[in-house]
Amino acid sequence: MMKNRRMSSRSVSLTSTFLLLAAGGVAACDNDDDYEDAGFYCADANGVVVDEDNCDDDDDRGGSGLGALPFFIWYSSGYRSGYPVGTKLPPGGNRFAYNDTKARQSFGLPASGRIGNGTIKTSVVGKGGAARSSSKSSGG
Repeated sequence: MMKNRRMSSRSVSLTSTFLLLAAGGVAACDNDDDYEDAGFYCADANGVVVDEDNCDDDDDRGGSGLGALPFFIWYSSGYRSGYPVGTKLPPGGNRFAYNDTKARQSFGLPASGRIGNGTIKTSVVGKGGAARSSSKSSGG
């Protein structure tokens, strides 16, 4: 004769909790969001889109634009293609100097020259260690 064995509610609860935690841990390790697509724009220090020629360091007038205003290449996985000149980019983006060749290359962009506004690069977020957050001030 087989004896029917029941699990106590405490055992069931602990087992369920363990399985949920284990599943969550596996999901976190299996996360492929380390590399996402990102949109790139030429913009001023405030994140306002400017003509992409201002970020062309191969052009004689590149980077000079309106005098001493610094220009940056802004990027974010939240940026889509199509923001016109004069548009303030959505919050949450990061930036690097338009002429920072190492930062450009870390994102798979050309080391120099013009980068079209709205350029979308695949699998780049998480690669650019040289970039600075837009929420930080440059101190000068």
